Amino acid sequence: MAKCENCGKGPQFGQNVSFSQKKTKRQFKPNIQRITIYEDGKKVRKRLCTRCIKSLSKV
Repeated sequence: MAKCENCGKGPQFGQNVSFSQKKTKRQFKPNIQRITIYEDGKKVRKRLCTRCIKSLSKV
């Protein structure tokens, strides 16, 4: 699974819990997007989570 190249966020694991409290395994996947940004005057393609993309626009 893909990881954010800025913060390192990857998939997390947890459990679905039904009404009867039966637990099954599930996965929480981060919202990873491929984005082209300028780094040192060069275009660079990176995989970033949406939180990092949002914070990049504020800098």
